[in-house]
Amino acid sequence: MAVLTMRDALNQAMREEMHRDENVFLMGEEVAAYQGAYKVSRGLLQEFGDKRVIDSPITELGFAGLGVGAAMVGLRPIIEFMTFNFSILATDQIINSAAKMLYMSGGQFKVPIVFRGPGGSAYQVSSQHSQAIESWYAHFPGLKVVMPSTPADAKGLLKSAIRDDNPVIFIEQERMYGNKGEVSEDEEFTIPLGVAEVKREGTDATIVARSLMVPLALKAAEELEKQGVSCEVVDPRTIRPLDIDTIIESVRKTNRVVVAEESHPFCGVGAEISAQIMEHAFDYLDAPVRRVSGVDAPTPYAKNLENLAIPDVQRIIAAVREVAYLD
Repeated sequence: MAVLTMRDALNQAMREEMHRDENVFLMGEEVAAYQGAYKVSRGLLQEFGDKRVIDSPITELGFAGLGVGAAMVGLRPIIEFMTFNFSILATDQIINSAAKMLYMSGGQFKVPIVFRGPGGSAYQVSSQHSQAIESWYAHFPGLKVVMPSTPADAKGLLKSAIRDDNPVIFIEQERMYGNKGEVSEDEEFTIPLGVAEVKREGTDATIVARSLMVPLALKAAEELEKQGVSCEVVDPRTIRPLDIDTIIESVRKTNRVVVAEESHPFCGVGAEISAQIMEHAFDYLDAPVRRVSGVDAPTPYAKNLENLAIPDVQRIIAAVREVAYLD
């Protein structure tokens, strides 16, 4: 095992897949000469050349569409958005072309493409650059949506996404690129899409968390353990397809659930998970499902207000204590 940052784990995944398959290429804003806005593509231009690591103009709809066309004729593009906030400009190609092409062509055209880049909040980049928009993409059949929370997950899931024959939305949290963790050095190390992981075993309450919320949920669970509450932390890892079975199995054991997410609460992924828990495990619940989400307002620029807008450890602890009827 090697200890890598999230940034380097993603870089390693792309490098290994580009060596493995000459049809894999990377395209996006500042991915080549500048080596990535967050240095995720560092060294790839020098290793693979400008035919496979391609700087694009600031035209998200254009280079996303170019990638979709390339995928339709047999290549495997990795399209990097400098931030997923900018992918909003490319949603016509992502949703109306990539997501629907296999269905509308009667299975004649596969679209093996990965749209990846940073999403969610960074540090004081304000509302237009702090949006967690995974629920948008998860809404549309034909797209897979992945959100890793550890360097190992980042590498294993990205390799699986690149090998998948379907379009994959791969969202990396901006604040997590420097997070470190153990990562397999096996070049065939992959993690299947659609399989959740129990990050921590527990018996009294389940915390379903993804991306940035996973390390916060684990810290909350450590603190709650000192208060006599044993928490199980489940990371879906893939939002679509959603491994609801692993979540339900945990709920049947703990009987209480908190769903933690960075994104806005209305029509969010947390709302979907909560609804499915109610549909599949209502009789096992000893308390209503409690959601902890970002505030239902644009993310502020001011640091003190930004801190209030994003869930933290104390909010997760308070929610768990609420469903455990301790407060």
